[in-house]
Parts: sequence; C-alpha cells; structure tokens
Amino acid sequence: MPTPLTHDDPQTLGGYRLIARLGSGGMGTVYLARTAGGRRVALKTVHARIASDPAFRTRFRLETDAARVIGGLHGAAVFDADPLAETPWMATEYVLGPPLDDAVSLCGPLPEPSVRALGAALCGALSQLHRSDVVHRDLKPSNVMITAYGPKIIDFGIARALGDDRLTRTGTAAGTPAYMSPEQATGLEHTPAGDVFALAGVLVFAAAGHGPFGAGRPADLLYRVRYADPDLSGVPASLAPVLAGCLHKDPARRPTTGELVARLHDGHGEFADHLPPPLLGEISRRAAEV
Repeated sequence: MPTPLTHDDPQTLGGYRLIARLGSGGMGTVYLARTAGGRRVALKTVHARIASDPAFRTRFRLETDAARVIGGLHGAAVFDADPLAETPWMATEYVLGPPLDDAVSLCGPLPEPSVRALGAALCGALSQLHRSDVVHRDLKPSNVMITAYGPKIIDFGIARALGDDRLTRTGTAAGTPAYMSPEQATGLEHTPAGDVFALAGVLVFAAAGHGPFGAGRPADLLYRVRYADPDLSGVPASLAPVLAGCLHKDPARRPTTGELVARLHDGHGEFADHLPPPLLGEISRRAAEV
C-alpha cells in the first residue's frame, strides 16, 4: 500500500513526479509516480550501491526486456525505462489490485472457480513468455497481481532467455525456495516446465492458503522441494490431481501450459465473474484509495 515519501527520496526521476512509496527492499524502491500529463505509474528504482555493479545493470536491462515481452495484458505494461541512468529506473503501469498473497491474507483462500480461472489466465501469461523463449524463474504469490480483468505477473528480476546462463553460476539456485522446481533447487536449467511447477505452487496457495512445501528455513524448503511429496491439504478434491501432476519431480512428466489450461477452465465468463465479492471489494477499495 502507498506510504509517504521519506526525506531521502527524490521528488522527481526520469521526468516523473514521485508521489508515494509502494515498497522497498534490498535491491531498490518502487514509487507511485505521475507523468506530466497525469498518468499514474509504478516507478521501480535500483539502490545506488547495486547500480554500480555492471552485472546487476545487465540484469535490470534483462528484467525490463522480459517485462516488455509479457506486455500489458498479462503483466504491467512498460512505459519507459533507463537502465543506464545513474539511478536505473523502469516506469510501468500501476496495477489496481492486490498481490495474491495479500488477497488470500485479507479474504481467505479462494473458491475453486476462482482458482481455476486464475490458473488458466496465468497459463496464458506463461505461454506468451515461453513462446519468446523466456522463463520467469520466480513465480510466487507476491508476484501475481489480481485485477478485475485478470492476473498480471510482475517482477522479472531473475527471468532470462532459455539457455542463457551468463548471469547464473552452475550449481547455484536462484529464486524463492518455497516455489522453486526441484531442478531449479539444484542449480540446473530452469525450463518452461519449471514455471509450470511454480504455477502449481501458486495455485495451491490460492486454494489452501499455504504453499505445497510449507514454510521454514531455505535449506529445509529446498530439501522438501527436491524429495518430499507436496502438501495438498485444503485443495479441492477435483483440483488436487491436476496440481499434483504439475508438481511432479520429473519435469518431463509435467503438463505444458497448453495442456494445463484445458484441465483448469472452460474459458467461459469474464475473470471478475469468478472472483468472490470480498476480493472484488478489495480491488475497488485500492483503486479508490489511489
């Protein structure tokens, strides 16, 4: 949620007027900003200590490229970016809706029709990435924004082209342990099948309020991801076998996004028709607040 700017925050950046903070972490800060014409945007910036690292600047440029690949239908549309600026930045659409983790925290686990519609829409988003030979590699509830028109995938900080290991050392796991695929957890090549594994984890969380491998220390999570059966308690009985197939340890045994979408949803109705009223109310409230 937006919070006031601090005394250390700039007033403008890249021609955008900063209005509030949307979030801050180890890598940078995201601001709510406006163009001279009044358009509202999310402006992502990189901390100065990281911006001095040429490898990180390359990663930021690749993140911008991946965000442009997915486009405004399935992601936050990129309006402008300058990865070469003293403070690298990227201006994207400000998405009117909560991230999935907030949605479940505020409104509870989603009903099965919502989960199925969410999964089918995310299959479409991932298919678009995969057709361009890009894999996300960090799909998780906090990176899925829920709007009345469909989910949007954000944060492509470790996305990359298939087969491109320039920024990944062999044997190094990059991503979020609770939603990694087994192959990613061992530092192996993350293919579209790895994104399908992560998608299933996201849908387990949406349906049951917990991830398929629980919580805890990263080392414990990585072990469970590689060797333990997923915890599908709370997942509707008709949906559990579909997600279990996506969580198979062998990537060759998982369905493709094209196969999965047909098992999740028949495509009828608008996305908002499948959302519970409390979540629709939260989306409206956030839009009004901004």
